Amino acid sequence: MPRNKNIKSVLIIGSGPIVIGQACEFDYAGTQALRSLREDGIETILINSNPATIMTDPTMADHVYLLPLTTKSIIQILEEHPQIDAVLPTMGGQTALNLCIQADEKGIWKDFGVSLIGVDINAINITEDREQFRELMLKIGVPMAAQATATSYLEGKEIAQEFGFPLVIRASYTLGGEGASFVHTEDQFDELLTRGLEVSPIHEVMIDKALIGWKEYELELLRDKNDNVVIICTIENMDPMGIHTGDSITVAPAMTLSDTTFQRMRDMAIHMMRSIGDFAGGCNVQFAVSPDENEDIIAIEINPRVSRSSALASKATGYPIAKIASKLAIGYHLDELTNQITKSTSALFEPTLDYVVVKIPRWNFDKFEGADRTLGLQMKSVGEVMAIGRSFQEALHKATQSLEIKRNGLGADGKGYKNYDQILDKLEHASWDRVFVIYDAIQMGIPLSRIHKITKIDMWFLKQYEELYHLEKEISTFTIDTIEHDLLLEAKQKGYGDRQIAHMLNCLESQVYNKRDELNIKRIYKLVDTCAAEFKAQTPYYYSTFENNVEAADGTLMSGNESVVSDKKKIIVLGSGPNRIGQGIEFDYCCVHGVMAASECGYETIMINCNPETVSTDFDISDKLYFEPVFWEHIYDIIRHEKPEGVIVQLGGQTALKLAEKLDRYGIKIIGTTYKSLDLAEDRGSFSKLLKENNIPYPEFDVATTADEALAISDVLDFPILVRPSYVLGGQGMKIVINRKELEEHVVNLLRKMPNNQLLLDRYLDGAIEAEADAICDGENVYIIGIMEHIEPCGVHSGDSNATLPPFNLGEFVLQQIKDHTKKIALALNTVGLINVQFAIKDDIVYIIEANPRASRTVPFIAKAYKEPYVNYATKVMLGEKKVTDFNFNPQLEGFAVKQPVFSFNKFPTVNKQLGPEMKSTGESILFIDSLKDDQFYNLYSRRKMYLSK
Repeated sequence: MPRNKNIKSVLIIGSGPIVIGQACEFDYAGTQALRSLREDGIETILINSNPATIMTDPTMADHVYLLPLTTKSIIQILEEHPQIDAVLPTMGGQTALNLCIQADEKGIWKDFGVSLIGVDINAINITEDREQFRELMLKIGVPMAAQATATSYLEGKEIAQEFGFPLVIRASYTLGGEGASFVHTEDQFDELLTRGLEVSPIHEVMIDKALIGWKEYELELLRDKNDNVVIICTIENMDPMGIHTGDSITVAPAMTLSDTTFQRMRDMAIHMMRSIGDFAGGCNVQFAVSPDENEDIIAIEINPRVSRSSALASKATGYPIAKIASKLAIGYHLDELTNQITKSTSALFEPTLDYVVVKIPRWNFDKFEGADRTLGLQMKSVGEVMAIGRSFQEALHKATQSLEIKRNGLGADGKGYKNYDQILDKLEHASWDRVFVIYDAIQMGIPLSRIHKITKIDMWFLKQYEELYHLEKEISTFTIDTIEHDLLLEAKQKGYGDRQIAHMLNCLESQVYNKRDELNIKRIYKLVDTCAAEFKAQTPYYYSTFENNVEAADGTLMSGNESVVSDKKKIIVLGSGPNRIGQGIEFDYCCVHGVMAASECGYETIMINCNPETVSTDFDISDKLYFEPVFWEHIYDIIRHEKPEGVIVQLGGQTALKLAEKLDRYGIKIIGTTYKSLDLAEDRGSFSKLLKENNIPYPEFDVATTADEALAISDVLDFPILVRPSYVLGGQGMKIVINRKELEEHVVNLLRKMPNNQLLLDRYLDGAIEAEADAICDGENVYIIGIMEHIEPCGVHSGDSNATLPPFNLGEFVLQQIKDHTKKIALALNTVGLINVQFAIKDDIVYIIEANPRASRTVPFIAKAYKEPYVNYATKVMLGEKKVTDFNFNPQLEGFAVKQPVFSFNKFPTVNKQLGPEMKSTGESILFIDSLKDDQFYNLYSRRKMYLSK
């Protein structure tokens, strides 16, 4: 059956702002869905309140509504678009599903004659209502853990009495495991039960007998109207049951599952999907498997939507789940669709992997002082990285190199734990560094049996770690001059970075690199082709590895490099790596626009990134995608292979910028603003000199490298003083101190965490208004794309402030100073591309806080508010294709747009929620208001000073 011709117009519900538990994987899914439906000529209408994502770009849908995700907004859209035939709610995570159910309960879909596609309401209700789900599973013969539902405190107590401890409490209809917890003892139970009941929107919890130590698996399925089902990917959690899948290290394909158990699990997953409803689309099923020889399988849950893991599964296999799920939702059958990578095989074929994928989450506990850092049933990570290798060991190393936490991989960097008791404690209480602690434990000589007993991690994974440690020990007996070809090749095949090998051999990283060159141990690139090289792939999507050269019949040495270099002029765009607070989805938006603009200018575009959640790592966004760590060694090898005209660093946030110095040192052209200018803006001393020369005011400041220097400076500056380290992201480590004791404590603490850092001490302008401007400069002309005024006073990080576009309370005299200063700074820094300048305004004088000659967090917001593609324009300026004067700027905004930060404090109940100079928000939404008399604006303005913490 071909597609349903009655569907001509579809409403897609997005997932709203980024929060812990629902990040940009759903924007990736929604973007794919929009592109997929438009291929079929279907009109697309999107509702999503997130301005930072590419999903809400006007190029993505026919009509984009940046509105709050409420039934009121749904009614408004349906009234404006009576032609809407159907709604697709499965691409926007739990938020979209919950809104869909609300609209259904209010009869909105029925009133407007809108049908639901991709899922049905019954399927949502069955899977979300834990009691209904349990009954259905028992009916169809799928085993589940002993569990019962409680809707009151008393009921919960009775169930606990019957089951005994340990127990698991899960709240119904929540996201990212919110309200879920392990209960080991009776005294914890009362508080955790009450919390679960409060968090659930229907005040219901499911209480399970805990399956501690069981292994956990996820399957991603697709089904069409003809009841064909394919299993796209099987993902194994390295961490056992008890750690939320979003916080677990996961591996694809499954590594420790016997074939018979895998077949049983497949059959169960298909049976479960068919039993919950008659719908066509995607589905995610989670199972627990007993860690004994029986391998008993128990169902945990099923999600009848694109899940958090779908993005990972799509990138891991090259099979675009959301894209195909959208086609199935409009009536296509799997056998009518082609595989998007081979273009010749059917979408009904299940992907086969001839490589291993490892995902490691990325946490931001340093932003949540006082947070419980133990991992459990409630998700706490803010992002993730994915790595592809020929073996688990290679993929694991590449994933750890992608995290950007100042580690070079597992071991061999001198940063491991050395204290026996501390290691045992960290093994027992899993946290963000567990992936490294296992290596430290083996290095210390703790037996694998003991590590297994504490962590319940399968012995196979632990033996992989042990092998790596033995290899490190062996290499450490050599020097750079004596190490042999085969041993060095083995280290590279197992993922060790040159920096790690240099640490083992006690030499420089560059010496290892040169030795590899000399021994002809070169990185080669393999295609992600979905079919283990059985069919030719049409889509250039690559990962790197190392292989032995094969001797051809004529004696020449051949390598299996599948990345063929074209003779076109090329541009590399460096992505922003894993999401974290201070660097999120807005840089993915910038990278995608940068790629599109470079393509429009006739360049072959090459993307390097390791974030599986983003649109920039979709295989058909750039001409070539290298799914690799944004890590010097990997980038340099790709550059040597591809020989691009240059590299764009100013769109990928701090991740890409940090590599500018190396690129410059190695003579690789940086497209746009030069490294010298980027560094000048970061170096506070040089930057202040530049401001002085241009008669631009800035708060008095000085630089300290010791606590004594800081105390001496405080005598001159007077308190309060703003202390901040150099070269950090999202205000990390910034604090306002009000006396000598606080200053000394904070400086000592910072220098312990960041040795040799230059600390900037600024006189804090108490009560000042904060504003910022973004501009495009071509070296001669400057165009200010937007000036935003913050509602909170100076001292709250710009990422945590409610910011208004255009300003609402700045006089003409102040605005003129902002414009003049921005233009002067952009030209003085020789900016080519984007620049963001932040200001503090006190007594009608505009002071400069800082300037960043790169894409800022606010550029997507301004672009959406004014309906202008500023990153596209800026990229063309960077490439030298256009001057600022070539564009016809025509911003359109009636009234005001307000950027509203969104926080995930509910994941960290014990954390201080006060706002200050260090950024804590995980996402943002956009609010359009007609006038300043709007109630929402009045409410924000009246609370502006409440949260400021010194």
